[in-house]
Parts: sequence; structure tokens; C-alpha cells
Amino acid sequence: MDMNYFNAEKTRDNLVQWIKDWFEKNGPTCKAVIGISGGKDSTIVAALCARALGKDRILGVLMPNGEQKDISDSIAVCKALDIPNITINIKDYYEGAAELTLEALNRMDSSIKELSEQTKINLAPRLRMTTLYAVSQTVGGRVVNTSNASECFVGYGTLYGDLAGSMYPLKNLTKSEIVEIGKTITEIPIELVEKTPSDGLTGFTDENKFGFTYDELDSTIRFGTKGEHYDIIMKRHNDNLFKLKPFEEFRP
Repeated sequence: MDMNYFNAEKTRDNLVQWIKDWFEKNGPTCKAVIGISGGKDSTIVAALCARALGKDRILGVLMPNGEQKDISDSIAVCKALDIPNITINIKDYYEGAAELTLEALNRMDSSIKELSEQTKINLAPRLRMTTLYAVSQTVGGRVVNTSNASECFVGYGTLYGDLAGSMYPLKNLTKSEIVEIGKTITEIPIELVEKTPSDGLTGFTDENKFGFTYDELDSTIRFGTKGEHYDIIMKRHNDNLFKLKPFEEFRP
């Protein structure tokens, strides 16, 4: 996709200022608490927050679920940005929550022998967000979300998991635009900016799971391009709109 329309440096600087302004209004002494996955989104968000607030006001939280194959990338991010960080392995937490939930369901209905596959996949990001808020409230912080426009458009995120947070720097930026911003941030190793996106949960890349590329998705979002997989993209978008809508509430 031709990126000539996008001014990465200007957008980067505007993002840094926006983060400064947001924290000034919503927590002038608070830390930015960020889950560091080792992927480009959390890496770039951490770098932007460090520029906006100073590295000492960032707390990176690494949350492997047992063994994380690319944990070295998460460590490399924190080292490159020189930000304070902690590691909380959620394996026991995850296994305990899964076991207790299954036991309760089985008591209700003995035919339920295991949690659904989607439940298993979504449980980890929800527990990670719970962990981020536990850390944030303890240290006096604000949880910074790392989701982007591309993922949100097709519902590639977990409600009350990686779609949660207090502020959303990348919410209106596509994956392609985020890569361009990352290339302008010299603190970040380029291999982390260009790392192949994956959810870290299923062993597949994002594009393997989608059945289309980010390039095609982003072109659809920005220009309405009707490429080979346009119908698939729009079906995913329409099927997952509920994730982006605010709570519906009864008003007497």
C-alpha cells in the first residue's frame, strides 16, 4: 500500500503531545502501565509514552503464560527504552481460573467436560488485563491500551482483555501507519518494528488467522479499496461491531 498520504513524524509528535496532555488532565503524577508483549504495538506505545512522560514514569509489565517463546523480544524492548519493568507469569492464575470455571460448569451440567477453545484463548488476555489493573492501582498508574484501528475494525481483540484500558494512543491508526511511526523512533530496534504480528496465543500469525493481509485490510479501512478479500473483511467487521459499541443501558 502506498503510504505517501501519511506523515509519520508529524503523527508521532502529535501522539507524544496528546499523551502528555492526557496524563496532565487524568493523572499528572501517574505512571503509564503497559503490557509489553514484544510485538510492535506495545513496543511503539511504550516508546511514545517514554518520550511524553520520561522513562521513569513508565512501567512495563511482562506477562508470559508459562513459557513465552518470544519473551526475549519483550525484554529487549524494556532494555532498549531503559524503562522499569516487572515480570508476572500468569500460568498458575490461568490454570486455576480455568479449572475452577470448568468444575463449576460441570457441577451444573455433567456433560461439560472442557472449556470451549475460544474460552481458553480469551481467558489469558482477560487475566492479563486484570493483572495490569492490579499493578496500576497499586503503583498509582493508568493502564495504556495498545490496540490499533486494523485489529478493532475486524474485531481482533478480547472484550475486557486487550481491548480495555484507560487511554488508547493507537486506536485510530492502522497497522501500516504504526509501522511507519515505529521507523521514526530511533530508540526501537528495527526488527521489533517490522516483527511479524501474531497473537502469542494460538501459534499462528495474524494474517494466517485472517486469511488476508494487513496491507489489504488497511487499504480497505483508509480508502475503501475492494480487493480480493473485501467481502470477508466486511463480514468480520459487521460480525464484530458489538465489541466497539458502548454499553446499552436502560433509561427509565
